Amino acid sequence: MGAENAAIAELGVLIYPGAQMAAVHGLTDLFAVANRIAAEQQTARLPMLRVSHWQAEGDQPPTRIYASLAGDEANLQAVLIPPSISGFSAAQTPSRLMQWLRDQHACGATLGGVCVGSLMLAESGLLDGRSATVHWTAAQGFSERYPQIKLKADTPIVDDGDLITTAGLMAWSELGLRLVNRLLGPSIATRTAHFLVMEHSDSASACGSNFAPILSHGDAAILKVQHWLQSTGATDVSLAAMAERATLEERTFLRRFRAATGLKPTEYCQHLRVGKAREMLEFSNGTIDHIAWTVGYQDPGAFRAIFKKITGLTPSDYRGRFGVNPISKTVTP
Repeated sequence: MGAENAAIAELGVLIYPGAQMAAVHGLTDLFAVANRIAAEQQTARLPMLRVSHWQAEGDQPPTRIYASLAGDEANLQAVLIPPSISGFSAAQTPSRLMQWLRDQHACGATLGGVCVGSLMLAESGLLDGRSATVHWTAAQGFSERYPQIKLKADTPIVDDGDLITTAGLMAWSELGLRLVNRLLGPSIATRTAHFLVMEHSDSASACGSNFAPILSHGDAAILKVQHWLQSTGATDVSLAAMAERATLEERTFLRRFRAATGLKPTEYCQHLRVGKAREMLEFSNGTIDHIAWTVGYQDPGAFRAIFKKITGLTPSDYRGRFGVNPISKTVTP
């Protein structure tokens, strides 16, 4: 398919006072490489990634100052907040910038924060009740200032679907690759990392992408339910509860949910839970049964069956291949 006919997926990079410009330009280059590699896939119907830079100055909403491809502004698929080597200050979170971030999220954008970017997301209130990570030097202050956020300070990246936080100053590369993985597929992400000589987990290419919900469909009622499912982990939810939150009759909700997300609500919740389990298997030493219970399965056998159906591996095999922590011999296989 010719590039002129390809769909456009716009990714916004926020430039704020003190932002690390190496990350801004690095992300721009990373997406350009991914575009080039994707263009070589003649038979694939892949979108073109358009990178835009959004300048935040004073207490004004950010303005679009650069776009890598021509065309009118479109709803952003993602907003990426780079780190700052000068540290975090309240001056970096003026009220209109925080509102702009909330508005982008409400319109279906995935928000990703690197180091100080994670603190901005926390300041916006979007991480309340959610899991997040942050640079180790900021962990204690983060916990004290945002007690309502579940801090995972020992986890380098927390991918919570619509909100992604990373802990390291150089983690912008993994954040960028995660988005390439979502939008262009794991093989393009792996080849992009290889070309740029960047580290990238091969769990996505081996077992399919980590769950990346479609958020840019434009159905506000369904998006409201998706954000709710992400915040609750889709544990102990029912069709009736989802339909009620969407203020829709159940049959109408089922039809619109599948049209918007490509999945039935039960399938969607399974993918979301397995996605959270994959993260726990990679970065924690909890037993398989405990992880099953944590992500919403009272029957560990049912969890193992669904996990293998989605990833192609048993939970213990997955941890053996992709876990980064040493596993105690007492861990349940």
